[in-house]
Parts: sequence; C-alpha cells; structure tokens
Amino acid sequence: MNDLPPDLPRLRTLETWLAMSLDRVRQQITDLERREQERQRGAEARPPVPDWIIEQGLNRDALPITVHVGGCHMAGKRWKGVPRDVALRALTEGVQACEHCRPDAELGYLDG
Repeated sequence: MNDLPPDLPRLRTLETWLAMSLDRVRQQITDLERREQERQRGAEARPPVPDWIIEQGLNRDALPITVHVGGCHMAGKRWKGVPRDVALRALTEGVQACEHCRPDAELGYLDG
C-alpha cells in the first residue's frame, strides 16, 4: 500500500512542505550548535572559582558577614575571593563561618 498521493500536484506540495520542514530543522540544529559553542567559550573564559570567599555587607564600608569555601551555593551576590590567610584571619576576628560549606573545618580553625 502506497501512502503517498497519486497525483503530481499533491506530490509537489508534499515535496515543498518537506523541504521547508527540513530547512527549519537544519536551522534549529545550526542555532543549537552555535549556542553550545558560545556556552563552551563562556565556560572556558570564566575565571576559576576562588578557594575562599568572604561575603560582604550591604555597602562598601560594612564589615564582612560570612566566610565561605569557594563555590558555596549559599554565598550571596556580594562576595570577593580571598587567599587562605585572609579567610583564616577573618574567622579569628569573629566573622561567621558558613554552616553549609564549613570553611572553618576546611581551614583547620575549629576554635570558633
């Protein structure tokens, strides 16, 4: 049993529709490949995650709020990467350690 139309006009219409559909699929593939390449370039250009971060207060002059291990998902938007000694000093000066990533344990500072 043949599932194609028997006449030439309907076959030409079907051919046109299939060609247009194939063009749309190819364009979608091209767009998705371009987006994936852009995502990969962005990931490669992203600076490395710092080992330690300090979450800042609401303004520039506010005291630090929390020390986190770099990449902690609980860190807010106002943070800066710091070296190990700065993170350790912040903990000794009373800045709170994040309860989720436990930078005090990672730093070996268990007195606080």
